[in-house]
Amino acid sequence: MSGQRGWKTDEESEGLPRVPSRIEVLPQPGGRATALPSFTAFRSVVHCLGAMARGCTPALPFRLADLRDGVAMVVAFSLVVRTMSRKHEKTRVDIYARITEKIVADLERGVRPWMRPWSVANAADRVTRPLRHNGLPYSGMNVLLLWSEAMARGFASPTWMTFKQALELGGVVRKGEIGSMVVFASRFTKTDVGPAGEEFDREIPFLKAYTVFNVAQIDGLPDCYYGVDAPVADPIQRIEHADRFFANTGAVIRHGGEQAYYSPASDHIQMPPLQTFRDAASYVAVLSHEATHWTAAPNRVSRDLSRYAKDKSERAREELIAELGSCFLCADLGIVPELEPRPDHASYLDSWLKVLAGDKRAIFQAAAQAQRAVAFLHGLQPGVAEERQAA
Repeated sequence: MSGQRGWKTDEESEGLPRVPSRIEVLPQPGGRATALPSFTAFRSVVHCLGAMARGCTPALPFRLADLRDGVAMVVAFSLVVRTMSRKHEKTRVDIYARITEKIVADLERGVRPWMRPWSVANAADRVTRPLRHNGLPYSGMNVLLLWSEAMARGFASPTWMTFKQALELGGVVRKGEIGSMVVFASRFTKTDVGPAGEEFDREIPFLKAYTVFNVAQIDGLPDCYYGVDAPVADPIQRIEHADRFFANTGAVIRHGGEQAYYSPASDHIQMPPLQTFRDAASYVAVLSHEATHWTAAPNRVSRDLSRYAKDKSERAREELIAELGSCFLCADLGIVPELEPRPDHASYLDSWLKVLAGDKRAIFQAAAQAQRAVAFLHGLQPGVAEERQAA
């Protein structure tokens, strides 16, 4: 068996993984065991171990001839798991890098990609968040990804779904259509053992990418997916709704001066007088930015602003969160955000480039924090608050 595919026997290389002397393969549960030469069955068993590591049921039941063979298979199992982990980590890093590089390229041209949906003529009043097949809105980073895809490829519909979801609805993705990437981020808990033998739980983040298609790429869906756009609310009604929205948050909003800002020390939002803005929508757009800052307080979503005034990088990160939060909230309220950056914000473009170049996950973290801030503001509205209390 010496020299077979790099594996060696115990006699040839002490300490290296041992090839099992005999593996009994059971083709069917309860069937007769067939003893095979170790290497003949070894690769098949390792494939089974890989399937088990992925949570699948192994297609090849097996048992080992003696205890030493079990040790060898444990070593093989560890190698499989480590290889899978490395591949998963590389894929995850590639996703972060690919998306960040695209956003950096836009910023280098002076384009804020999250503002693109409002830049199209006659589309400003109809911008919404991207929607899933069931009408629920996407959130966080996926809003930016799908807004960007819709703009680049000319999709007018906000609705997206997977290939399987389209089939379940009676539709079919047209041949040759290219899907768009969205991501799912979460965490799982792993129990580790410390130096003294104590067990502790460690949260490990993971990122998974999957593909969706716009309804414009799908034939045969129910007519409601191709329906005429819902009527746009009257501008005055949208402003009144936005006024009620911010009043319901309970934020202290003061008026006066020429600058808009949130003061952590006094926990209030300072806004210039309404008449100094181009129109009421511009006022609401700026207020949505400052309201996102307001959520940072410890008794709200608790973002650390202690280094905001001293650290340019931390300031840039917080301003990116507020800018994304403003876009998400404006889409929810039917308001056009600040399409042209304020003079005090224009300098952040360079800072954002430095932050994103140094941290491929920064835009993901900012989008997640912005989503959390906007969700908190929505949670302060009477209907949502009552539902939570009832639950």
